[in-house]
Amino acid sequence: MFDTLFIGLSLSSILLLVALGLAVTYGAMGIINMAHGEMVMIGAYVAVLSNIWLGTNLLLTIPLAFLVTAALGYGLERLVVRRLYGRLLDTLLATWGIAILLQQAIRLEFGLSFFGIHVEGLGSGLQNVPVPQFLQGTLGLFGLQLNSYRVFIVLVTLVLAGLTWFTLYRTPLGMKVRAIIRNPQMAAACGIDVKATNAITFALGSGLAGVAGVLMAGFRSVSPDMGATMVVDGFMVVVTGGVGSLLGTMAAAGILGEINALVAIFFNEIAGRASVLLVVILVILLRPAGLFSFKGR
Repeated sequence: MFDTLFIGLSLSSILLLVALGLAVTYGAMGIINMAHGEMVMIGAYVAVLSNIWLGTNLLLTIPLAFLVTAALGYGLERLVVRRLYGRLLDTLLATWGIAILLQQAIRLEFGLSFFGIHVEGLGSGLQNVPVPQFLQGTLGLFGLQLNSYRVFIVLVTLVLAGLTWFTLYRTPLGMKVRAIIRNPQMAAACGIDVKATNAITFALGSGLAGVAGVLMAGFRSVSPDMGATMVVDGFMVVVTGGVGSLLGTMAAAGILGEINALVAIFFNEIAGRASVLLVVILVILLRPAGLFSFKGR
């Protein structure tokens, strides 16, 4: 039973990294970023390409993937999202289109496949990233044998969640983000540069999604459409936990991840997904603002 709970915890950790960025950007900017899952995919492909072309292992790829996806997210906010604030449906459609473009860019190797040029690591096929030797096998902890790589995933998530909390509640940037979440008009009237803060926040959220992609690459195959379902899962966590609530996002990720793992083990994967959807629906019906929200959806 503990092994099942630990598997659920590692899955919850991945889900938390994906949802953290959505929780902050959705709460601060009020946009639905359908391309957030593609940041997970890009992070995974950074791991693939850096392993092939630079010889770096998965551990060293984490900061690289964060920087690449954060830069991509920053550019996306500056070029597209910034022009669509206050237009929820337009933002949804625009970011969905960007998600499709990013998927096809990887699948078509950025258009090089049309000229008969193949870039190793790209394309429509499945890619794999080897786990470093020291993260293979099991780790003895309190008399239990735990998968070393899953322990690593949990530890990385705890560190990044702690850094995110510190950023939001102990830095000037975090103070600005929380002010914008509460009331963007009042924040702007108090001298906060809302546009610049939103761009940085969007970049940080994208960077966290990129790290989630690297961690996922260690235990599942990498493909151009791997992020499509992650954005849906991330939004379910945000809706369940509450808009803009870091505590709610962490709690919801843990709850939904464990429910999925437990039901999938005792029944099947489809039943696990269905049970998660049922819990989300019940939360929406009973607590429309989410479990720990201070701002209504």
